[in-house]
Order: sequence, then structure tokens, then C-alpha cells
Amino acid sequence: MKVLNIVEAAYRGTLEEQDDPIIWICSAMKGANADIDVLLRGNAVNYAIKAQDASGLSFGGQEQTQPPKIADDLVRLKGKGVKIYVVDDALRERGIEPGELIDGLDFVARSKLARLFGGYDQVWHW
Repeated sequence: MKVLNIVEAAYRGTLEEQDDPIIWICSAMKGANADIDVLLRGNAVNYAIKAQDASGLSFGGQEQTQPPKIADDLVRLKGKGVKIYVVDDALRERGIEPGELIDGLDFVARSKLARLFGGYDQVWHW
């Protein structure tokens, strides 16, 4: 069964867990030989920006000693053979240039999403 995981809500749980729970679970599922890919849309397209740095983040007197490095998590996920799709319309809406992103992404127009979804047995939207 081939599954496409859509990640749209960004930075959910990243302060407590040091990663995005969905990216983490996709990595774990791929490690168990699941046939999965990931689509970043909406605010989650920010995950692909390679120059993110949340070090130094603190709340009151509590410092985050292990900040999230989601772009690095995506690179590792790609290294496992997972395709990472990014909605290019969402990038443009946020003023994100392709040169700011990690390498090896597959760009898809919002108008072509239905065709992309048709290539999967299941589509999970997180």
C-alpha cells in the first residue's frame, strides 16, 4: 500500500519533542518498510528551509537545549528513499525562494494535487 502523508499544520509539538511528530512517524514507518511519501503544504512548506535555527529559544527561564532541526529531518527522510513534495504555490505565497530550500525536493502546483493523490492508495492528512 502506497501512502502520501500531507503535512500542513507546521511546528506542532516541535518545542517539546524536538521534531515534528508526523515527520518522525514517517521516518519510523519507512524504517519498517512502509511505502510512504510526504507532501508539505500550507505553513509546513517552511520545514524545507535549510537555514532555520531555533537555538537560543527560551520561555521564561526554561531554555530549549535541543531545538528542532526539521530541514535536517527531511534530508534524512529523503535519504531513506521518501519523496518530499512541496506545493510551490505555498512557497510563493510566503516569499520563499527555491535557493533557500534543501536539495532534492519535488515541486507540485496546487492545481495538480488531485493527480498526485491519484497515484497513492491512501492519502493521510495531518
